[in-house]
Amino acid sequence: MWDNLRKAISLERQQLRRLLQDYRPLLEKCAAAPPNLTELSALALVLHSFYNGVENIFRRVATELGSGAPRGQFWHRRLLDSMKQPATARPALISEQLAERLDEYLQFRHLFRHSYGFDLDWNSMKPLALECQDTLKQLEWELDRFLETADPGDREAAG
Repeated sequence: MWDNLRKAISLERQQLRRLLQDYRPLLEKCAAAPPNLTELSALALVLHSFYNGVENIFRRVATELGSGAPRGQFWHRRLLDSMKQPATARPALISEQLAERLDEYLQFRHLFRHSYGFDLDWNSMKPLALECQDTLKQLEWELDRFLETADPGDREAAG
């Protein structure tokens, strides 16, 4: 179980790093000057994809070490909230601070999925876009900590 979870998390981490690496030139450009509509749309896709990758990790943890991913109308919110709480088979995956940061990406995900591209606002997206790399670093640090402490017996057996 833990070995499969580690592999799945590792794959998602690689995908998240690749996403930010592939769009690094655009992110750097927009740090210096506001994006045009096409660039803004691309950045919106990056933010949406970024949170989807994070959520993929959370769903895998909920499935492997819990009762499965939440269902229903507000499952995205409940999934994020559940990751900052310990569960029977695991400690908390992320800190309250990281959960609050990721909540902003979740809110943007909702906006992205329910609005038109021309409704995007760079001023509200800018902090998310420019902090994506730092958010990923914090997530990876917390994932490493979780994997190191969650089940040390299984880690030693696998390792």
